[in-house]
Amino acid sequence: MSRPKLRVALLSFWHVHAKDYAKQAMEHPDTELAAVWDELPERGRQEAAARGVPFVEKLDDVLDDPAIDGVIVTTATINHPDIMIAAAKAGKHIFTEKVIAITVQDCSRIMEAVDEAGVTLTVSLPRLNTPFTQGALGLIASGMLGELTMVRARLAHSGALPCEASPLGYLPSHFFNLEQTGGGALIDLGCHPMYTVRLLLGMPQSLYASFGYVTGKEVEDNAVVTLNYNNGAIGIVEAAFVNSASPFTLELHGTMGSALYSAKDAKFMYKSAQLRGELAKQWHEYELPAALPSSFEQWASHILNGTKAEQNVSIALELTSLMEAAAKSARAGQAIHI
Repeated sequence: MSRPKLRVALLSFWHVHAKDYAKQAMEHPDTELAAVWDELPERGRQEAAARGVPFVEKLDDVLDDPAIDGVIVTTATINHPDIMIAAAKAGKHIFTEKVIAITVQDCSRIMEAVDEAGVTLTVSLPRLNTPFTQGALGLIASGMLGELTMVRARLAHSGALPCEASPLGYLPSHFFNLEQTGGGALIDLGCHPMYTVRLLLGMPQSLYASFGYVTGKEVEDNAVVTLNYNNGAIGIVEAAFVNSASPFTLELHGTMGSALYSAKDAKFMYKSAQLRGELAKQWHEYELPAALPSSFEQWASHILNGTKAEQNVSIALELTSLMEAAAKSARAGQAIHI
């Protein structure tokens, strides 16, 4: 006898990835998309109708519905605290687009409500689950790179560059609204290289952020953050909305070797002085492991098994800490101690 599916409500199509999560909720064997709410009713009705699910005009009606097990939060980032706290108090499990919140203080408020209610929170941090990230962890553990001295990760696209369809770029205009988002390229795209570098190097002692405003928007469209560590290692995080051809890249450098991954060819190459003879002079392709289940799949599994996404949430909380510090650094023009 099959178990009943988890009934999930999607809260807002503000975020560009809301459609992806709706698709995952509809396709996952243990979940169903049961309702849609949106702060813009017309948008919500259109998206709900396109998926053949009910649109609920009042958020309270969604949260008060005992048949709804969990919610997907894809509202404006500034609204995450109020909505997630209300959802937790209503006993709803929560899957959310990164970041959890713009400030550490708001994250603490959310976590207090989540812990008190005993609901499961999982954050969409997709690059934690990729073959190249798992491969990087495996290569580091093998000792082939020695002690890490530098990790660099870059993610960029052309979302803020003018195009035929939109003079502001193909991203929704609200992605450039500082109040709603808390920032631009770094807090959006830059989250992915930031939590990847944090995973591989740990939390830094301090960081320094530089923001660029190539297209003149109120949020940064070009960003670099350097992370500094007590042992002398350096992390470099790069993100941009103003590059027409910039594949995701990940570099790892250590005392015994280096490794490079690029989305250009999806190959993970390494060179190591740990190898003997001529092999030490050559680059080798590292066989990547299988991807881990997606963040959404992990969320559903945690709910059904009564477990918690402890590492996921811990990294997500540290991500907000790093993002908040980077914003302070860019405003002050100086390093910020973590």
